[in-house]
Amino acid sequence: MLDSPMNAEAYADSELRPGERLDDLLTYELKIIQSQEVFSFSLDAVLLARFATVPPRGRVLDLCTGNGVIPILLSTRTSAQIEGVEIQPRLADMAERSVALNGLADRIRIRLGDLKEFDSPDGPYDAVTVNPPYMPVKSGEHKENLHQAMARHELGCTLEDVASACSRLVKRGGRVSMVHRPSRLAEIMEALRKNRLEPKRIRFVHSHADSEANMVLIEALKEGKPEVRLLPPLIVYHKDRQYTEELLDVFYGRKDRLIDNGTQGMEEKDQ
Repeated sequence: MLDSPMNAEAYADSELRPGERLDDLLTYELKIIQSQEVFSFSLDAVLLARFATVPPRGRVLDLCTGNGVIPILLSTRTSAQIEGVEIQPRLADMAERSVALNGLADRIRIRLGDLKEFDSPDGPYDAVTVNPPYMPVKSGEHKENLHQAMARHELGCTLEDVASACSRLVKRGGRVSMVHRPSRLAEIMEALRKNRLEPKRIRFVHSHADSEANMVLIEALKEGKPEVRLLPPLIVYHKDRQYTEELLDVFYGRKDRLIDNGTQGMEEKDQ
């Protein structure tokens, strides 16, 4: 990791492309390169990086990695080697430069590739994370530029493609963690189980305590037993539109992961 934020900014000033900016990840002095011209990360990626179960060592894979925010945040929680796969060359390049400016090139490797075809010469991973496109191709008119359209709509991969790739790339007993839309939860469960990924933990995210969920975090175990835990809902805002204390803990990395104390024993028995 770089010695100070000033060093990171000085490095990035010489590395930023036209239209790019350097944003603060609010934890461990980490920075990330972003651009309004492509799809920037949002709260869902941060929540997934805190929710996912990752091993203390080993190998972790992040699919649909975008500009690399999830691998960078995961590096604060594990000493494992982390890889990110991204199909869009521009985003993969931004991710690779963000990894370098944070001094993480020895821990994180960004690979340009299609998850439907990607394979690891070193065998399956201990854990896989994925923040896939949420919307089927038939929804919306795709008026965004290609970068934004591919991030939102299943132009490059379907939900079935994602589940199949996760199952192929994670080891038996390994974990797959995903963030998605609650409206597609039935499809998600079906796709995971079809690919031998048994849902184990589900947590809904609500903007307010009295609003419907607008995100769902789900974790599955490769060839696990049928048993699922519904965790307490995660509330983003108080009534005054201020972030809840738990959300602030997430942003500032004060919580290792979004999990209740009773879950770990169940996961160990499933292995």
